[in-house]
Amino acid sequence: MSSLHIVFDNPVIPTNTGNAIRTAAVTGASLHLIEPLGFNFEDKHLKRAGLDYHDLADLKIHKDFDACMEALPGARVFAFTTHTDKWFTDIDYQEGDVLLFGTEPTGLPEEHAFHPRVTERVRIPMMPARRSMNLSNAASTAVYEAWRQLGFRGAV
Repeated sequence: MSSLHIVFDNPVIPTNTGNAIRTAAVTGASLHLIEPLGFNFEDKHLKRAGLDYHDLADLKIHKDFDACMEALPGARVFAFTTHTDKWFTDIDYQEGDVLLFGTEPTGLPEEHAFHPRVTERVRIPMMPARRSMNLSNAASTAVYEAWRQLGFRGAV
C-alpha cells in the first residue's frame, strides 16, 4: 500500500470526488477533502462514481486548509497548478507525499498554491490553449506516477 495523500481543496463536483474515492481505494492513497464541499455524501452521482469502493478508501474531511495541513505534519506538499513550469514527473516522490489539487472551476487559490507548507508547485503537461484537466483525472495521473516511482508498493 502507498502512503500517498491526495488533497482536494473545496471540491464541488460529486462525480470527481467519487472517482477520487475509487482511485484512493485502488492505490492505497488517502483522500483528504477540505470544506466547504459542493455536495453531500448522499449524492447519487458521488455514490455511483465511487461504486462500492467507499468503504475501502481512507477518506478524511477537514474543516479548512490549515486543519488539513496540521493533519499532515512534516509531509512534503506538491501543489498542482498551471502557474509553474515544473512538470510533476520531475519530482522524486517519497512515501507520505501530499498531492494538492484545487477546486474544479478555478484551481488552487493563490494563498494555498503559495502557502509556506507547499514544497513545490508542479503542473501536468497539456497542449497549448487548454485551461485545465478534469480534477479526478489529474489526481489519478499524479498518484499513479508517484506510486510508480515507489515501485507500486503493495500492488498485485
